[in-house]
Amino acid sequence: MQEEINKCIEVLSNGGLILYPTDTVWGIGCDATNQDAVAKIYALKKRVNTKTMICLVANDFMLEKHVKEVPEVAFDIIDLATKPTTIVYDNPVGLSKNLIAEDNTIAIRVASDKFCQYLINKFKKPIVSTSANIAGKQTPQTYKEISQAILKGVDYVVNLQREENSGTPSSIIKLGNDGLVKIIRE
Repeated sequence: MQEEINKCIEVLSNGGLILYPTDTVWGIGCDATNQDAVAKIYALKKRVNTKTMICLVANDFMLEKHVKEVPEVAFDIIDLATKPTTIVYDNPVGLSKNLIAEDNTIAIRVASDKFCQYLINKFKKPIVSTSANIAGKQTPQTYKEISQAILKGVDYVVNLQREENSGTPSSIIKLGNDGLVKIIRE
């Protein structure tokens, strides 16, 4: 696993794209602070950049570094969730502008997958996590279902968990600093 992490760090550090297993489905990732790298994902997915993407962080400390004010209830949701849960936060800090929605929000998940946690910890920055499909196409449930266009469009494909079925996409909850809680995807 360490060799895979090192290869990913090299690609991410140079503004490249990785294809990697996450705690949900196979994802396309890049440095979430690099605007040019984020633009490459939008282009690869043929997706308009008004549809934002999820960022993964390794832990609560990294979350607090990239959100101006994390509502207290977010920590309860993260600790009590029975499946991977992405939370949409107000007022992101230090992330690529083309990841931030028009209403100044960002979708962030604290990774529960060990590979993702180790990778993000070693990289020391959040990474993008968006499903490995062209916009409008079905999300692949296994590595074998990932299209050739995606496989050829990334700079590195992680050589782990290729025989396993993916999980399901994460739940998404919007938490406003005004106390608003809205379930976007169960």
